[in-house]
Amino acid sequence: MGLQAPATSRVDTALGIGGRRKFYPWIVFALAFGLLLSDYMSRQVLSAVFPILKADWDLSDSHLASLSSVVALMVGLLTFPLSLLADRWGRVKSLILMAVLWSAATLLCAIAQTYEQMLGARFLVGVGEAAYGSVGIAVVLSVFAPRVHAALAGAFMAGGSFGSVIGVAIGGFIAVQFSWRWSFAAMAIFGLILVALFRALVTEKKLAACAVEAAPDAAGEAVRHDGFRAPVSSLFTNPAVLFAYIGGGLQMFTAAVLLAWLPSFFNRYYDLAPDKAGVTASVFVLLVGSGMVVCGFITDRFSRDDSARKWTTAIVYCAISLVTLSIGLRLGTGTAQLVLLGIGAFFSAGSSGPTAAMVANLTHHSIRASAMGTLTVANNLLGLALGPFVVGILADHLGLLGALQLSPFVYVVAALALIAGKRAYPAGMRRLATLQKGPESLSATEVTDVRSS
Repeated sequence: MGLQAPATSRVDTALGIGGRRKFYPWIVFALAFGLLLSDYMSRQVLSAVFPILKADWDLSDSHLASLSSVVALMVGLLTFPLSLLADRWGRVKSLILMAVLWSAATLLCAIAQTYEQMLGARFLVGVGEAAYGSVGIAVVLSVFAPRVHAALAGAFMAGGSFGSVIGVAIGGFIAVQFSWRWSFAAMAIFGLILVALFRALVTEKKLAACAVEAAPDAAGEAVRHDGFRAPVSSLFTNPAVLFAYIGGGLQMFTAAVLLAWLPSFFNRYYDLAPDKAGVTASVFVLLVGSGMVVCGFITDRFSRDDSARKWTTAIVYCAISLVTLSIGLRLGTGTAQLVLLGIGAFFSAGSSGPTAAMVANLTHHSIRASAMGTLTVANNLLGLALGPFVVGILADHLGLLGALQLSPFVYVVAALALIAGKRAYPAGMRRLATLQKGPESLSATEVTDVRSS
């Protein structure tokens, strides 16, 4: 009697990825990362053309801020429900639909004739981008072994900053050489090309085959306890998780301010043309993204023997940014200011990796994607949407520099939330251990929640 071929090999052969399965996860990562770049390029290209729109349409800073924040607001409001929908409808189909929508909406921005039309188009950009981060990272992590998840998660999340760099730099260049309308059109075309490639190369069946190959034990874990899924309410009943959401969201406040307002800062206070201001700002945005990756690696190494140290590193990153940005924004223009702003930018979002790791550590595996979606909601509502908008409102009364000088103090609140999270962490891990025992460990209310979900 001959040996039977392993199930995974038979699946690989049937799907045509057998010999290429080692490379297929990297294809998925490259395409998903590329779409993330498109996501943030479409979102942040607006910052590069702020000075031009302000002059052409006679807009106030609060009007400009609303065009930026409406995208993050929609992301914050819709990420969680759309992430749940994607888990049920299909992640690949959902990602394709999202990318088509934000690319088409970016094209509408290119032909907008009034502030109101631009605001409507930016609203649609936000709807399209809402759940891409949480669903995209779930797709990427599903085809890689768990031992590389932390590094991949950090790199994927940093893609937002890299996309912002590209969007601001290229958008500013195109706006000066051609027009601001072509800046939006170029981002839309890039997104649609990537959608076509993703649609041609990524399918649910191929993802499933690679997922079994990458983590066969995880598949067994997922169906343990007769298909038990943790109640959705457990995303909000663990105090340590709640503090991670709050601290993670607030630490993005000032980082979002830098992403949105640095081009205008260099335009107004360093007398740089919009294209040069965009290029200069892109260097600092690149520092934000690089800091997310490097701080993630530092955190993993520092917390190798004690996972609670991730909270400590997140608090330290907040403190560094608070000090350097507060001092830097009060100095006169020049080298010293640029150096301090660069250091502050590098650490400004450094807590994002540690907080994401804490959320993952403290939530049941069956709802981990939803947990990441909830963290994305917090990042957007407390940081990416709130930061640029608040600074825009303050800038109308205090001037842009005065508003920017106040923004780093949000790190104080973020650090306090992270300190509280660290104190609640041991109890949170005990709560998770109880939940992992299965339905028999739940209360009657939680069992009802499980059945309804």
